[in-house]
Amino acid sequence: MESNINYRYSFKSIFAQSLALAGPCFIQTGIGIEITCSTIIIGALASNKSNNGLPPLTDEQASWFGSLLFLFTPLGSALSSLTLDHFGHKTCMIITNVPFIVSQIMFFYANSVGTLYACSMLMGISVGYSGGPSSAYIGEVCEPKLRGALMSATNVFYFVGSLLFTLIYAITLEWRLTVLIAMSIPIVTIAILFMTPQSPMWLLTKGEPLKAQQTLGKLRGWPSHETFSSKEFREMIAYTSTTMVHEDDDTEPDATSSWGQLLRPEVYRPFRLLLVYIFFANLLSGIQYVPYLVAVFTEFGAPVNVEFTLAFSVFLSTIGGIITIFLINKLGKRFLTLSTLLICSICYILIGLIGVYWTNSKPITSWLVLILFLTTTFMSSLGIMPIAWILLTEIFPMKSRNITCSAGGAMGYLISFFMIKYYLELSNFVNFYNTFTLFGISGLFGAVYFYFYLPETENKTLQEISEFFK
Repeated sequence: MESNINYRYSFKSIFAQSLALAGPCFIQTGIGIEITCSTIIIGALASNKSNNGLPPLTDEQASWFGSLLFLFTPLGSALSSLTLDHFGHKTCMIITNVPFIVSQIMFFYANSVGTLYACSMLMGISVGYSGGPSSAYIGEVCEPKLRGALMSATNVFYFVGSLLFTLIYAITLEWRLTVLIAMSIPIVTIAILFMTPQSPMWLLTKGEPLKAQQTLGKLRGWPSHETFSSKEFREMIAYTSTTMVHEDDDTEPDATSSWGQLLRPEVYRPFRLLLVYIFFANLLSGIQYVPYLVAVFTEFGAPVNVEFTLAFSVFLSTIGGIITIFLINKLGKRFLTLSTLLICSICYILIGLIGVYWTNSKPITSWLVLILFLTTTFMSSLGIMPIAWILLTEIFPMKSRNITCSAGGAMGYLISFFMIKYYLELSNFVNFYNTFTLFGISGLFGAVYFYFYLPETENKTLQEISEFFK
């Protein structure tokens, strides 16, 4: 059922909400940098460019360095879930930048593979810690009609971070200098977050209704008292009260606690859907190839500058993310998911078939597989990749959202760890191009699953979405 909710706020409301999301946007920029670090460093060491005393990594070392970040995100997510209710979204978003800064300093002075591993672990903790606070914050401060678009806009900054990092390296060809320059991002992020308001819903759960009302007013561009008090604020109170009404009921402590709620249908059903979604989003957006993109582009054999091709691929992702902002409200998440997943699957299958069976026209096929791969980069950023993280912010009920956002993000990154860690072994076992065929066929099964089980959440209130899964 389509939601009829429309709070009719002015342009000032959109501007105020966009301004409040500046902090999460910069956090996404930092995440883009952190995840791209291994791609740049592995490629730089393999090509003997600016090694500065570090030898090229072996396949085993590269797989660990590229995947350790994703292995340690659950630790960051666990720490986040334990501290989020107490400190709130704003403070937790500030804390997430500390290990990021430390990792960049260590990268600059790194003289051993062990130090690279330690930096990857720290970045994993930083990325994991940021997932719950930033995702839950975006879901709670945005109007239903703007949530999808603003979350898509926030996701664009992930690609902006990757693009900045790859461009800086393509220009300087010095990976140590690149990480030093990138360290400015978390510093700026902390400064912005000090000026960011808390979530009104979190303030309500802490028994501060007046402060929550004032904060909501700021987030809605200071509309008249009647505008936000009579509609959205009362619904917000009702929503938070509903999720907490049994807090003091001793008869069902397990069912009403945050952890006990994980066993309820409205929590485990969307959680199951989210894990399946993240699996196929990662698989068809090529997360398993990311740390090895320099080697992937080299294997394709097209006569291109690999560093700038890498930057161009991130540029395409950025453009795709921007287009998502304007399409998501018109086409909906369900249509974008099915269409982009199918296109990516078909492109992957074509890459695999061309690479294995069309081997007598190398100049043509090298360009063709590169174009197909860049097409999947663009299409995945247009649909399945950003939508996975939008769903994370909106499909869980209020009481369990802090835990489920953190746990969902952690499981997503854990899936990425296994994909990246064992990709090289799979590639050696089945052949490089056959991995594309395998992943593409898997994507077709994913499209069938989402056709039957993925609901449309666009322009729905959080309450309506929660009711769907009951």
